[in-house]
Amino acid sequence: MELRRWNVRHVRQVLESAPDFVPFPRGEGSGTQAIRTKVGQSAIDDLLRRARTDMLAPIPALPASLYLEFLRTGRREGYEDAQRARRNMLYRLTLAEWLERKGEFVDAIETLAFARLEETNWAWPAHARTLDLPNHPTVDLAAAMTALDLAEMDYLIGDALSLSLRARLRSEVDRRTILPFLERNDHWWLHTTPAKQVNNWTAVCIAGVVGAACYLETDLDRLANIITRGLHSLADYLETFDSQGGSSEGPDYWSYGFGNYVVLAQLLHARTGGQIDLLDGAQIRDIAQFPVRTVLTQGVWTSFSDSDSNPSFHPGLLTHLAERLDLPALTELGMRNDFNVDHFNQFVWPLRQFAWPLPERNVAFGGTAHDWFADMAWMISRLDPDDPKSLRLAVKGGHNDEMHNQNDVGSLIVVSKGKVVLTDPGRGRYSKAYFGPERYSNIFASSRGHSVPVVNGFEQTEGADHAASVLRHSHDGSQDLLELDMASAYPAEAGLSTLQRSVTLDRAGSGRVLVEDRFAFAAADGQFQSVLVTPLAVATETNAVVIGDADGGVRVDFDGATLEVSLDQHRQMEKQYQPAVDLTRVVFTPRQSSREGRLALAISPLA
Repeated sequence: MELRRWNVRHVRQVLESAPDFVPFPRGEGSGTQAIRTKVGQSAIDDLLRRARTDMLAPIPALPASLYLEFLRTGRREGYEDAQRARRNMLYRLTLAEWLERKGEFVDAIETLAFARLEETNWAWPAHARTLDLPNHPTVDLAAAMTALDLAEMDYLIGDALSLSLRARLRSEVDRRTILPFLERNDHWWLHTTPAKQVNNWTAVCIAGVVGAACYLETDLDRLANIITRGLHSLADYLETFDSQGGSSEGPDYWSYGFGNYVVLAQLLHARTGGQIDLLDGAQIRDIAQFPVRTVLTQGVWTSFSDSDSNPSFHPGLLTHLAERLDLPALTELGMRNDFNVDHFNQFVWPLRQFAWPLPERNVAFGGTAHDWFADMAWMISRLDPDDPKSLRLAVKGGHNDEMHNQNDVGSLIVVSKGKVVLTDPGRGRYSKAYFGPERYSNIFASSRGHSVPVVNGFEQTEGADHAASVLRHSHDGSQDLLELDMASAYPAEAGLSTLQRSVTLDRAGSGRVLVEDRFAFAAADGQFQSVLVTPLAVATETNAVVIGDADGGVRVDFDGATLEVSLDQHRQMEKQYQPAVDLTRVVFTPRQSSREGRLALAISPLA
């Protein structure tokens, strides 16, 4: 669907003819009973038990001093953790009242809901930085998600809530999100500009604001304006995907950004009687398959950019997409239903977990033999897709101004026996520095944390001009190959005239990965180093390096007569939403500087 073709008048006409808006069952009818049956009594009993505990628990405090901690120290976890605990209490209470309909939880819901309405800022400290002025609220991810949280709560159990709460809810949602969305153009996520491309923020913010309006706005003229403005922004968001449906943000942010796009798609489909269908078209079908095409092996995904190797895909999202688009593989990614409502930033996911649980099946899709995203230059190769322990490879070209960018041109990932042996370590801890000028001094975002060369002591440089061009890509029964020209990824001071990297998955036998760098300096002899990054133990031999062990490891063969090996260890590097990780940089350095040369590594799984 071409989203920019929609205008206010057309949307208004669609709204006039739309049926009643019933995105989810409510009340005591057969719809909620069917949900209870699908979910099962055990999960319902656990939800009720926890909701009854929440009724008696104190509401986590969100004082101004805690909000300002990010401004003062750069740390965001204190406020966000307390805010998340507060929200999940309300989510559990709302779900319990929706499914029980006995009024038991209403007082506690009202108390928590009023507390949320009274928060000075709905935006996260990392985005607003300081406390908002009353007439200029920050509309960020958290503010938009809050608007939809409250709107869906009101829809599900509004008939049990007080008139004062419902009126205040509508007033605050409008003041903090819908009105500034309509009247202000200073939201960077509204549209792509020459200075900045939109990303997952656009989908999340539009889903939150427009989704809330679908529930709460009764003026059809105003609602038509809100929807139209949102559709035009989403057109820019869809342009961030490549022609094969790939996103340089990686699978984690597919779940977040595109997941919220799908949330709004369902709400608009229900609000317009299917006349506005955001899931229509071949492009959306391609995007929907991104997690299917980026899985390396069961439970392990490609972790380029600020994405991790073990993302969590919301069960309700997978179920809905699989049914709407007839893509059963989305329900076979190894995800499991989880009815424990304790870790969410937005209500849409626990609600849809209960409403659209995954079918119970013991299947974990491990990918096909080969996937290629030509526009992003991502190659993903699997030696034997039917054997989850077989050798797997991911390698990327691209450039160093991608969404959630890391300086990682030429980076590669190797998985053996289901274990990540050579890693792209994903995202570091989200802090003020990580999203500021110091970003590329962080090992996770810099090329220092990736399996790419260091040239005359220089790492790669950020910017769209610092990029790779694809010289050759091939896939056949004997090998998969990606050859890149990546000299431009490095600053001029590195002195390169040529750097060509070739990465091959040799499919013979138990497989091996061949990494070959050919380099030349422009004016004089120079030092060229090839680096492999691993989270596992490393042992060095004369002509080989052993990484990991027989339960998941590789042997890296090299020419010990011409290369020497050193280890650069980084202990307990902090990550976001993950435990800290040890990283070891295995550095291969020619014993003599030269004007030009070739450095070759052969990486084989341990028996």
